[in-house]
Amino acid sequence: MDIARLVAARDPADIVTCPAGATVRQAVQLLAEKRIGALPVTSGGEVAGIFSERDVLYRIADEGESCLERQVGEVMTSPAVTISADTGFIEALALMTRRRIRHLPVMSNGAMVGFISIGDIVKARIDEISAEAEHMRPYIQTA
Repeated sequence: MDIARLVAARDPADIVTCPAGATVRQAVQLLAEKRIGALPVTSGGEVAGIFSERDVLYRIADEGESCLERQVGEVMTSPAVTISADTGFIEALALMTRRRIRHLPVMSNGAMVGFISIGDIVKARIDEISAEAEHMRPYIQTA
């Protein structure tokens, strides 16, 4: 299965993003309000980077509370690691593992069509395996 099937049921307009000019404080408030772990950061209509809980922790550890007034564009992880909609689950998981990241923007023709987490992929893969097992049960029982 590929990522396109995972994001097909989602509306790209529902992706929560953050402008690069927002403050870290504003981005943290958005993460908390939406109960999410990361945000795609946009600049000029394009994905400029990713702002995650880890970015906040690292900055607070280095700079203290003063980092909350910095712009997200200064502290985000950039450039964003992205995938295309035709990327397979296993390939996406391998990329996330190799790069030690948990979120990926899904791009198609230069536009973000989805934003997925490692949890989204794992859940979809488990659902896929469960469905395969259900289809195999009658076959195994009659053999």
